[in-house]
Amino acid sequence: MQEQEKPKRMKLATRKTWSQQSLATKLHLGETHETRFLTYEKRTMLLLAAKSALAATLCYWLATLAGLHDGYWGSITAIIVMQSNVGSTVTASRDRLVGTLIGAAFGAVFSLPGVSLWTYVPAMLLAMVTCSLLGLKNSSRLAGVTVTILMLVQQHGGSRWLLPLHRVLEVLLGIVIALGISTFLLPTRARIRLRDGLAQQYLLMGELFAATIKGFRGHPAENLRQLHKDVNAIVLANTQLLDSARNEPTGGPASLEGLSLLHQFGRSLEEVLHAIELSVQGSTEDAYAARLEPELEKLAIDIHTGFQYVAGCIHRWSFHVAPANLFLEEDIAALEEKMTSLRPTGLEFPQSEILRAYSVQLHLKQLARLLRASRIETGHTVGTLER
Repeated sequence: MQEQEKPKRMKLATRKTWSQQSLATKLHLGETHETRFLTYEKRTMLLLAAKSALAATLCYWLATLAGLHDGYWGSITAIIVMQSNVGSTVTASRDRLVGTLIGAAFGAVFSLPGVSLWTYVPAMLLAMVTCSLLGLKNSSRLAGVTVTILMLVQQHGGSRWLLPLHRVLEVLLGIVIALGISTFLLPTRARIRLRDGLAQQYLLMGELFAATIKGFRGHPAENLRQLHKDVNAIVLANTQLLDSARNEPTGGPASLEGLSLLHQFGRSLEEVLHAIELSVQGSTEDAYAARLEPELEKLAIDIHTGFQYVAGCIHRWSFHVAPANLFLEEDIAALEEKMTSLRPTGLEFPQSEILRAYSVQLHLKQLARLLRASRIETGHTVGTLER
C-alpha cells in the first residue's frame, strides 16, 4: 500500500496570534517569525496585569474620595472580574454583582435578630441555594462569601444595613471600573480569540483525520493520542470563549452567528472523526482497503486539504471563494465506483475487512459534505458568499 503523500501545507496569514504560532510550529504548518521574548501570550498577560493594577488603584482612590470605609473591596472586585477579554469580564462582573446582591440581602436580614451560628448557617445556605435555583451557579460561591463577610466580620457602631450597603457600592464600583478599562483601554474581544481558536481547531481536526486514516491505510500514526488531547483541549477552550463572546457588545470582524455555526459544525465533525476511529480499529494492512487505492488516497488527501482550507477561511473571515482543484463529490463518486467494481471479488476478502471499508467510506462521505456545508452555510450567514 502506498504511503499517503503529504498535501501542500497551509500557511496562515502574517502576524499570527500566540496560539497559531505554537500550532504552526507543532504541526509544521508554516514558519514562525515571532521569536522575541515578548511573545503574543506574554504580551497578553502583561496587558492584563497592567489593566488590573490600574483598575485596582483607581477603585481604591475613588472609594476613598466617596468616604467608603472598606474601599479595598472595590479593588479586590476589579482584580477578580478583570479577564483577558471583554466577554469574560462581563460574565465575571455579572456573577460577582448578582452574588453580592443576594448575599448582602440574606446577610442583612439574618443579622437583624443578632449574629450567631444559628443565623449565619441558614443565611449562607439560603443565599447559595437561591443562586443555584436561579441557574447562577457561578454566583453561588460569591453569595456565600458575602454572607460570611457581612455576618462574621463585624464593625463597631453604625446600622446593620450600612455595612451591606457599603459592600454593594464597593463591589459595584469595582465592576464599573473593570468593565470600563476592559472595554475602552486596548480591548481584547473574545470573538476574535474564538475565531483564531476555531481556525486552530479545524487545523487540528485535519491532522487528527490524517493520522486516523493513515492507520487504516497500513501506516499507524504515533501522535494519535496527543492529537486527541489537543483537539479535546481546543474544543473546550472554544466553548468557553463562545460563552464569553455572547456577553460582548456587537460589532467587529467576526459575527457571533457565524462563530456559533462554525462551532456547531466543529462538534459534528469531531463526532464523525470519532466514528471513523472506531471503524478502523483492528485494521492491520487490510487487503480490501489496499484494493481501494488510489481513490481512497485521493479522497483522504482532499478531505485533509478541506480542513486546512476551511481553517484559512475562518482566519481570513472570508468564505466566498470555493477551493480550487478540490472536488470532494467527485472523489466520493470515484471511491463508490471502485467499491462497486470490487463486489464480484468479495469472497476473496474477509467479511470484517469489507464491512470496515464500507463503514469508513460512509463516514468519509459524511465528513466531506460537512466540510463543504461549513463553508457555504457560514458564508450565507455572514453574507460573504457569492450567490
